[in-house]
Amino acid sequence: MSASAHTAPAPVLSYSPVVLPVPGRPVDLQVRVSAPETGSGLPVILLSHGHGPSNNLSSLNGYAPLANSWAAHGFVVIQPTHLTSRTLSHLVADAPGAPDFWRSRAEDMTHILDRLDVIERTVPQLAGRIDRTKVALAGHSLGGFTAALLLGAGLNDPATGNVVHLVEPRIKAGVLLAAPGRGGDVLNGPMAEQWPIIGAVDFSTMTAPALVVAGDKDDPRHFTDMGPDWHADPYTLAPGPKSLLTLFDAEHGLGGIAGYDAAETTDENPERVAAVGRLTAAYLRSRLHPGDTAWQVACGALATDPAPVGRVEVK
Repeated sequence: MSASAHTAPAPVLSYSPVVLPVPGRPVDLQVRVSAPETGSGLPVILLSHGHGPSNNLSSLNGYAPLANSWAAHGFVVIQPTHLTSRTLSHLVADAPGAPDFWRSRAEDMTHILDRLDVIERTVPQLAGRIDRTKVALAGHSLGGFTAALLLGAGLNDPATGNVVHLVEPRIKAGVLLAAPGRGGDVLNGPMAEQWPIIGAVDFSTMTAPALVVAGDKDDPRHFTDMGPDWHADPYTLAPGPKSLLTLFDAEHGLGGIAGYDAAETTDENPERVAAVGRLTAAYLRSRLHPGDTAWQVACGALATDPAPVGRVEVK
């Protein structure tokens, strides 16, 4: 373990909710903002939550282990509550786009980027500290699906048959955490009929730089019998530049990134969660700051670690 792993973490400020009215959205868009106590010219990470069994992890109240880690590493982390959140089920069950709200989830991120000035003014001690030219995106599980669309993947809309592109050019890099993979014949599990949208993604146009994080024990049998490699598809099927971080012995929770001590984390491992925070921060730092060697150094340390948390491939 490096000496830096033993240094005291930077203090983090977290503020919620910032309420952003959006015309036509059935409820206001609410976000949590986490940022380091000090520093300026801070890059942004938009974090798209998944769709798990808990009520609040799939909302702005989830993913504290990652949000706190990234903020401590010098990022401003913005977490929306998407319309898929169980906290909103009673309000939006009959709204257009239910139950997957795939278009709304992606549009939430564009609305946030459109309103960064409002967010800066609203969050205490944040005004003037964001570098709006350095924006990244991360998503876990269903959030990884959302991230793929914003990074350039196409989607064959099951309702119309038309190919839809929701790429957001202000997003310069992404991290897909335990994201869904390909559709077609391999999408043969019991959940495939309930969520056909999952198999409608075309990764061949996802050209933005991205790090795909997959657990080698993350078995997606509810969608496919392809095995854990399915979660590597956003790397395998997309053009470069891409990196793939395969985490050893990690299941869908990647050690517990969705929340502290969450019962549905089947592979709870605080060291793995810390490594995910550290490695993804290094990747995004190097992508957003040309010439920064954080990712190169992190990969080198991983390659020489006698008990590595995972392995990295690059294309």
